[in-house]
Amino acid sequence: MLRAGFLWLSEQPRIFRIVRKNRLARKLASRFVAGETIDEAMATVRELNANNLSASLDLLGESVLHAEEAHRACHIYLELLEGIHSAGANANVSVKLTQMGLDIDEQLCVNNLRAIIGKAKQYESFVRIDMEQSSYTAKTLQLFTDVLHPAFGNAVGVVLQSYLRRTAADVVAMITLGARVRLCKGAYQEPDDVAFPEKSDVDANYITCMERLLERGNYPGIATHDVRIIDHAKAFTKTKGISPARFEFQMLYGVRRDLQYKLRREGYTMRVYVPFGTHWYPYLMRRLAERPANIAFITANILKEWTTRR
Repeated sequence: MLRAGFLWLSEQPRIFRIVRKNRLARKLASRFVAGETIDEAMATVRELNANNLSASLDLLGESVLHAEEAHRACHIYLELLEGIHSAGANANVSVKLTQMGLDIDEQLCVNNLRAIIGKAKQYESFVRIDMEQSSYTAKTLQLFTDVLHPAFGNAVGVVLQSYLRRTAADVVAMITLGARVRLCKGAYQEPDDVAFPEKSDVDANYITCMERLLERGNYPGIATHDVRIIDHAKAFTKTKGISPARFEFQMLYGVRRDLQYKLRREGYTMRVYVPFGTHWYPYLMRRLAERPANIAFITANILKEWTTRR
């Protein structure tokens, strides 16, 4: 019930307009969001890189309603790629199709994506196409398979979500295509006929898909904070003789930092998913929906900092 409540809050733009002005809310968001500007995001990337962590930068915002918004988001990504290249940073970018204008005009979306991925390829970088709600899954994979991957190859990759019932088949298709896949669990509220309602089934599907990607995939991103699954991946790759150079672990900015550093010390590549931008409220609500214990954790840290300053 608590998870459903946070997901509902994530879809309320009127609440966002109020919350964005609240100092405590902004402090809460700073745990998971690297500021609102490119400069703030790049400062976070420099800090991560200094600790031997890679990054994937994500401009927050999706489901744009006007072409101008999509063009503006595209321009920010082009500027971001310039910044990454100029700084020699160990970072790439993640992009949502609805932010590029998919709901307005498919060709607008494709044109924006071509510009971004083309720039990334020019700089020998990489663009990850994020996965959104299940209603976009088929279209996302169709555009990726038919348009983007044939044109840009390994300069572009996609995300698959283990809570969807279709994902095991999609993993096989992406392996056959030779596509780079980030595997995550999924963070949207979905109907039971589309997604597994039980966490145990989501986890079991994740492990099945992960093993296939680790054995036969093209440098998969294992995106999870689940220690049990991470330990399974480490044991599985060791048993199968799969080098740590053939995959990477991925985690969200601000979540399980201790585990991120531990995996890096153990010789695994760790990429941190770094969101930034003004549209941080829906993202924050989804993070809290995934793990409501984050509320107590963040609040305790804020109170501790406040008490210390006094």
